[in-house]
Amino acid sequence: MLMRTDPFRELDRLAQQLMVPGTWSKPSAMPMDAYREGDEYVVAFDLPGVTADAIDIDVERNMLTVKAERRPVAKADDVQMELSERPLGIFSRQIVLADTLDTEHIQADYDAGVLTVRIPIAERAKPRKISIGVGSGSKEIAG
Repeated sequence: MLMRTDPFRELDRLAQQLMVPGTWSKPSAMPMDAYREGDEYVVAFDLPGVTADAIDIDVERNMLTVKAERRPVAKADDVQMELSERPLGIFSRQIVLADTLDTEHIQADYDAGVLTVRIPIAERAKPRKISIGVGSGSKEIAG
């Protein structure tokens, strides 16, 4: 249901994710899983440490955009940071959705640091049985 991505773009995305935290002008990517479950297409994004109000989901035509911001935790004046490895900043992911998905009825849930987006498969894309009509009589060719 998703369109394949350019492998060189994915390599660039991974390199940027490892080297530079995201900013508003150049957000970092977020890891995701995508799979079909029954009559829905499910995309799960890992967003640990992000509050639900810091997540923004948009759909325009067949482009799903997810943006999130992991903000620094407020610390008291007497706290001295010894080690900070958790990335802060903006995370973003855009996915091109197939025309066979119903973008009007997308649902999203956020639980335990995982954003789960459920996109129903459109009725026109579901398999259906076609009945075969049988003729009323036999025909002969006279010659």
